[in-house]
Amino acid sequence: MFTRSERFWRYSAALLLSLVPVLTSAASWQHEQGTLTLDKTPERVIALNWAATEALLLLGVTPIGVADRDGYNAWVREPELPEGVANVGTRVAPSLEAIAELKPDLIVTSSEMAPAANLLERIAPTYVVSVYKQGSRPFEKASSMLTTLGAMLNREERAKSVLNDIDQTLQAQRHRLENSGLTDRPVALVNFLDDRHVRVYAPNGLFQRALNALGLENAWPHSGNYWGFSVVGLEALAPYQDSRIVVISPTLPGLSDTLANSPFWTYLPPVQRDQVYQIDPVWPFGGVFPVKRLATLLADGLLAGGSDNVR
Repeated sequence: MFTRSERFWRYSAALLLSLVPVLTSAASWQHEQGTLTLDKTPERVIALNWAATEALLLLGVTPIGVADRDGYNAWVREPELPEGVANVGTRVAPSLEAIAELKPDLIVTSSEMAPAANLLERIAPTYVVSVYKQGSRPFEKASSMLTTLGAMLNREERAKSVLNDIDQTLQAQRHRLENSGLTDRPVALVNFLDDRHVRVYAPNGLFQRALNALGLENAWPHSGNYWGFSVVGLEALAPYQDSRIVVISPTLPGLSDTLANSPFWTYLPPVQRDQVYQIDPVWPFGGVFPVKRLATLLADGLLAGGSDNVR
């Protein structure tokens, strides 16, 4: 039999040991505005940009609120955002009131929101990570963000699985193109801004990861802004005569008819060779998933054959 004193100390020791996992479960991560410390796995997460929204969905976590919710469904599309997610304003000016009302236990944002970081931290722990900034490598940065969020949300294995799936998809699409001989010409990836100007995606952008993995050369050799694109007139594409042109939707209403009568467009060698390809929207400023989406759509589009028509 134990004395009362011995029972007290044994009880106290057991209580302290039971507290050890709680006390040692706190983990910290460095980010662009300081250090984030969490003592439990977040369950109510808000994302204030689409790259973060995408990363959460890939990890199997549905955010309770996102910025520009309806725009995500129109431009990003995949991974699909479930119904019922609250909209907390725009990506450039989210509503602090709407965020606070949702009672999040983690907010994910980027350096564009740096002036509001202190206000956000008063609401909930805030993780600041920017996939796009001067000198960054978007795909590597997005992969790091996915891995870090996986650690924060106890989804490490899910993050590894997502990245492995992307690698396997890129390899499979490359084999499809190589077997069909479609890696022989450079590719110019463009979005139409109007009937005279396009956004052309540069070697320093996210889309370059897909081109490299597919064994395709980027027809546009110049670096773009830190978002990875340049805005140019159609005539700027003329020197790259051996290229194929891939138009990423959406385009403007009536653009096809306008281009049919445009000397800037109709005299481009790829147009004259019927080597223009149009694919569904791919968000060029996202995380890791647009690389997979672009690779699949690009392979499908090239294998389906080109034309001179933009819809």
